[in-house]
Amino acid sequence: MNQQQIKQLETELWASADNLRANSKLTAAEYKDPVLGLILLRYAQNRYQQAKLSLEASLPETPRGKVKLTKEHFLAAGAMLVPEQSQYDYLANLPEGVGICEALNTAMRLIEEEYTDLAGILPKNYQELDPDLLRELIRIFNKDSVKSLTGDVFGRIYEYFLMKFSMSGAGAQEGGEFFTPPSLVQLIVNMIQPDHGIVQDNACGSGGMFVQTGHFIEEHGGKNVNETIKCYGTELKSNNAKLAKMNLAIHGIEGKIIESNSFYSDPHGLIGQCDFVMANPPFNVNKVDKDKDYVKNDPRLFKDVGIPKADNGNYLWIQYFYHYLNDKGRAGFVMASSATDAGNSEKAIRQKLIETGAVDCIVAVGNNFFYTRSLPCHVWFLDRGKREENRDKILMIDARNTFRKVTTTINDYSPGQLLTFTAIMNAYRGDLLAIDICTTQLQAHAIEQATSLVEAVNELRQQCAGSLFNNTALNFKAAQLELAHSVILAKDADYAACHALLKAFENPVPQLAALLENYKTQLDAAKKALDKKDSAGKKQLDEQGKLLRELSAAINAYQNQYGKSQVGEPIQDYKQALKDWQHVLHYFPDGHYADVEGLCKIVHLAEVAENDYSLTPGRYVGYSIQVDEDFDYQNRLSEIREELACLNTNANELMGLIQGISV
Repeated sequence: MNQQQIKQLETELWASADNLRANSKLTAAEYKDPVLGLILLRYAQNRYQQAKLSLEASLPETPRGKVKLTKEHFLAAGAMLVPEQSQYDYLANLPEGVGICEALNTAMRLIEEEYTDLAGILPKNYQELDPDLLRELIRIFNKDSVKSLTGDVFGRIYEYFLMKFSMSGAGAQEGGEFFTPPSLVQLIVNMIQPDHGIVQDNACGSGGMFVQTGHFIEEHGGKNVNETIKCYGTELKSNNAKLAKMNLAIHGIEGKIIESNSFYSDPHGLIGQCDFVMANPPFNVNKVDKDKDYVKNDPRLFKDVGIPKADNGNYLWIQYFYHYLNDKGRAGFVMASSATDAGNSEKAIRQKLIETGAVDCIVAVGNNFFYTRSLPCHVWFLDRGKREENRDKILMIDARNTFRKVTTTINDYSPGQLLTFTAIMNAYRGDLLAIDICTTQLQAHAIEQATSLVEAVNELRQQCAGSLFNNTALNFKAAQLELAHSVILAKDADYAACHALLKAFENPVPQLAALLENYKTQLDAAKKALDKKDSAGKKQLDEQGKLLRELSAAINAYQNQYGKSQVGEPIQDYKQALKDWQHVLHYFPDGHYADVEGLCKIVHLAEVAENDYSLTPGRYVGYSIQVDEDFDYQNRLSEIREELACLNTNANELMGLIQGISV
């Protein structure tokens, strides 16, 4: 199953499941856990079946026959020996008269009894759902396309459902976020590159940081995740901790998740031991009890200035992350924008942190990256093992104007933008080839996308040419040359060549399309003028209409599959890939890092001290006017002028009416 097919399946499964909820009385928060539990159950069944086939083929014959498969056999194969009453097939085939709610609760209990690591994690409140709704849900995840899925794909579906539930407001309904947007998680993981040792997240939510770390390790060397890292998570909210444990289980990642309050405890005891720390802690937490002995004597705080006077937990989190790191450790975490400029006692803590030399990079993130709040934020990066040349430097990146618009209320980073940020960081760390490598990757990405679009355009042209073969109904000679021409893409095409293809992708058969519109108009007129007794004329018009419909259907099918103007659609994604590529070529024309006004600057600590120890990138990188080449500014200004003239006319008319009223 390729990426496009997986994306389509994710969308279809969510649409089906969400449609059921829309027709029930359940909120997104009430619906979330039962649905995620079913996904885990379906995954366990699939993994069990795949492991069973593999194990049966590998086990030797004995005089008494095949060795009986045990729980230990399945664990060694990375699967669970699913009890019969917990198997998805068993539940899907239950007769209508059997209570499905209790059957599901029993299925979850049996798995927890067999696997103590999952004890208390799986949902067992299916009696709260309508039985008919539950049966429909089970059918959705029992389709043939789902039965054959592997673990990696199931992990993606689980993450996709987590994201969609968060976008539906489930986190807000439960009193907080449980899901960090994927692009921010990817930014953190790409920048700190967690490829070994101990990884900790003190506010782990649903465990997305660990999952993305697993993806990073698999994509950079293909190592076994559980042999490469050890995951430790802490989470305050009980339900979120359960989500995290389920998330790790479905991705095959071993980890220790503890439900605890990080302000008053350090359950893993990893001060000075972590190779990597990642987190998206709750912002601006107030009413932390600083009179508690634990807080007063917390070794995770700087001794002299560690307890901030402000009623705000931001600088407690920041100090925790620093002190957990070993002498080579790196941290990446999301923080409220106010923290980079906070004054008084918080400024003293920030100054102390800056003077350690561990602050590595600050990235300013714009509005609308979170699903339940629209405020901007900053992502902080610490590195206690910075190379000597960078000990007195900080990389500032102002990414507030760098984003991809997903919807009118949600932004994210495109793959190309994430590559660019990573390249800037790697160049700052001393990789002289980082920008060149990034440019090559962006070129390859664009060419890969263009290749599939070229095939689609050529297939459409061939299909239309086939429809016109032996055609005598209408004259399409003006389009024959266009249909006979195949779009060609060189394997090493440069930016100009790839950009030139965009016109063909957006309008693959312009001459044919124009002829179709003309003929449709003519056909409509001819039908109106046709004598009802003219059977020969009617037959001729029917043939023409059939041909026009066939050609229009082919063009519409292409536009529906490739031409929709939203994220995830081929042509729109290709435009974004071109834009990202062009930006890197513009920012770094010689292929090497240089400070870019409005985007990035390497700042010396002396300059930071001069700026009152502010860590706000906008103070340092300056400002540049961003011009969107794809936007028609002149036309929009004309529209605004027309709208203003119309409003002025309406205002004058209204004023005349008011003044004409006699009292």
